[in-house]
Amino acid sequence: MNLFKPLFFAATGILALSACNTEGPAKEKQRAVFSPENMDTTVSPGENFYMYANGGWIENHPLPDDKSRYGAFDMLAEENREKVRTIIEEAAEMEAKDGSVAQQIGDFFATGMDTVAIEKAGLDPLQDQFDLIAKVKNPETLVKVTAELQKQQIYPFFYLYSSPDKKNSDMVITNFYQGGLGLPDRDYYFDESERGEKLRTAYKKYLTTLFTLKGESENKAMETANEVFELEKRMAMASNTRLENRNPQKTYNPTDVDEMAEMAPGFDWKLYFETVGLTDPGKINVGQPDFMAEVASMAKEVSPEKWHAYLTATVLRAMAPYLTQDFVDASFEMYGKTLSGQPSMEPRWKRVLNTTNGALGEAVGQLYVEKYFPPEAKDRMLELVGNLKKSFARRIDQLEWMSDSTKKEAHQKLKAINVKIGYPDKWRDYSDLKVSTESYVENVLRSNRFDFVYDLNKIGKPVDEDEWHMYPQTVNADYHPLMNEIVFPAGILQPPFFYKDADDAVNYGAIGVVIGHEMTHGFDDQGRQFDKDGNMNDWWSPSDAEKFDKRAQVLVDRYNNFTVLDTVKADGELTLGENIADLGGLNITYQAYKMSLEGKPEPEKLDGFTDDQRFFLAYARVWAQNIRNEEILRRTKEDVHSLGKWRVNGPLPNMEAFIQTFDIEESDEMYLDPEKRASIW
Repeated sequence: MNLFKPLFFAATGILALSACNTEGPAKEKQRAVFSPENMDTTVSPGENFYMYANGGWIENHPLPDDKSRYGAFDMLAEENREKVRTIIEEAAEMEAKDGSVAQQIGDFFATGMDTVAIEKAGLDPLQDQFDLIAKVKNPETLVKVTAELQKQQIYPFFYLYSSPDKKNSDMVITNFYQGGLGLPDRDYYFDESERGEKLRTAYKKYLTTLFTLKGESENKAMETANEVFELEKRMAMASNTRLENRNPQKTYNPTDVDEMAEMAPGFDWKLYFETVGLTDPGKINVGQPDFMAEVASMAKEVSPEKWHAYLTATVLRAMAPYLTQDFVDASFEMYGKTLSGQPSMEPRWKRVLNTTNGALGEAVGQLYVEKYFPPEAKDRMLELVGNLKKSFARRIDQLEWMSDSTKKEAHQKLKAINVKIGYPDKWRDYSDLKVSTESYVENVLRSNRFDFVYDLNKIGKPVDEDEWHMYPQTVNADYHPLMNEIVFPAGILQPPFFYKDADDAVNYGAIGVVIGHEMTHGFDDQGRQFDKDGNMNDWWSPSDAEKFDKRAQVLVDRYNNFTVLDTVKADGELTLGENIADLGGLNITYQAYKMSLEGKPEPEKLDGFTDDQRFFLAYARVWAQNIRNEEILRRTKEDVHSLGKWRVNGPLPNMEAFIQTFDIEESDEMYLDPEKRASIW
């Protein structure tokens, strides 16, 4: 699965249910969520609501050694993995017909678990890639080798992929996006802090290990690693920052193949597209023109020998998790232990399962849905989505700061949001993907080639509105601005998000806020730049846009003041879209819940909590987690989502309903003066 694709799509993930009786299963569910074992009632809700709601859970669920973060969200993901494991192991045990889904899933997983064969093969499965790299003699051959590697989803320099045109979202066009780095963010190459230096040293050590394992002497490997690092540092210098890449206007630079020669001279783009198999790329969007120009300059200036080293490192980094144990260990040491603070790696079956799931995601998803997804969950979700839309519409009407003309456009966009729940109506065909029993690495590469062709075949064609970009077994949800759609896979429709037998307050506070969160993404600082049809189009009056930015800045300033670790602060600009969606989701969903009670008796207390208290506790429960310090720092630099603690304590004090529900006093930490509260949606 192309893990970079959601970012390029600008998709954003969160990651009326009928009331039930207070006896039996529903009450048991409530105790599971709000029992004293999960809470810490010694903490005042006005002091730290996150700990009040989750302190017991946090104490009773210490971090496993193979996790850098472990929370309620991750627990569900683990439960889902066990279900997927059952599906895959059943497929592996079947005597399935060659070419069938069961054969593909079973054999892919089996080759990944066959460590004897993997150790025996060593680097032999990558010999074709090494021979290809050796053909780089000049800029022309560098172009051809780059294209050939990218056809295998090994990406030196940049990513090539399909995506709807931001200004004509009915059509799929060619896209380029910066890449080529071994560290996960360009800022790591220039961070002068002690941690920054430590990470660069560790990364150079990792590169040295890769070249040593390939057969170079220690001294030669160190020299080669330094050369590769300097090439990457030059690319990093030309790369956009994460904040720049959050700007959809800045990353929309349409051109064509002839103009590419002017934008980035020195790289034969026609030869590149011919080699990659896209003879008519048509309209091309270049996400970062300056980066592409720098890569083209480097193609002319850097020696073939240095490119051999860089391309070899790119191949080894990409394939290390599927090679012999020494490569696997080296990769984990860098990306698991050093970057995230994870003491030990996950069991092999989990890692192989993830790879199998990525290669055959919808095939696995089809079996998952048949086995685990109750049809009634989809109907209940559709009803809840409908109620959330009604609430959002009412809130738009209630906005004092927005003009009638902009409100009209907002209503049209809200009404047009498409909703996908559970699983796709049509499944992807994997029949052309050959999976053998011979080589894990080759199965991975065949899957990569298969996905690459599948992706590029969309270019120049209308958008397939029925296609899903998340697998049904995924524990997440997503909003796609170019398609103006929200997606809730079957995998997330389980506790702690969705309780089949819980009362409405709990489900509104949990899965309801997820729905409201994703809807709000259509109106956050990025999503608001796209209209009801998914086109990047300014439908705001200038004065309304100015008022929006002023109100959003309140959230930026608030989150910039949160201390995540020691003296390190949260990044309110990087996380702005998610923070707007959290607050908007809470406001919209709370109002939707209240609307659902109109004309009905006030709900009784359950387990000592009012329905309003259960709403907010259910929301907080979703974000319970333990997390390592290294992972806190990594996510603060890289992740557009705030940390779990701040997804609770950040938005809630902005809500008067929360203040009233828990009797928060002005002297409490969770109290925010009304004039300092953010109010957007």
